[in-house]
Amino acid sequence: MKKIVLTIITVLAINLSMSAQDRSNIKAGFNAGVPVGDAADISSFSIGLDFNYHWGVSELLDVGIAAGFINAFGDTNEASGGGITIQTEFEDFQFLPVAASVRIYPTYSFKFGADAGYAVGINAGNEGGLYYRPVIGYNITGNTELNVSYIAVSNDGTFSIATVGILFLF
Repeated sequence: MKKIVLTIITVLAINLSMSAQDRSNIKAGFNAGVPVGDAADISSFSIGLDFNYHWGVSELLDVGIAAGFINAFGDTNEASGGGITIQTEFEDFQFLPVAASVRIYPTYSFKFGADAGYAVGINAGNEGGLYYRPVIGYNITGNTELNVSYIAVSNDGTFSIATVGILFLF
């Protein structure tokens, strides 16, 4: 599955680079977030790095590739009953997402879109899974974007994070 997704993204990237207009851009930045859903039971906070390369297909549409790194810090949970307290410590969860990406620009300052692909699990016992990330962004300046997103990695359950991030145009 990992090889198929990476092959599709590579073919898409090569095809788009051959047919895209002159407008292309590289953005890199970071994000921070809080785990939601089931992930909130085993993780407390996350930080990540983002890398995007987009080609301008039209004035309103960019397509490209996205990659990054996500580290969700493990949490400590306590359960007690019958006079016994059990403390469980969870390790950090780390992912390397690789995805196809699309952005739609209804105005110059505002954009929305999504990334979809595969997140490779880095830490022991983390298999990774299907990665998807809806994004809403706002251009603070011509070179800086503030965004909010929902990151999800699905594989026999979903590890989800609500994030806020900043990207810089290079």
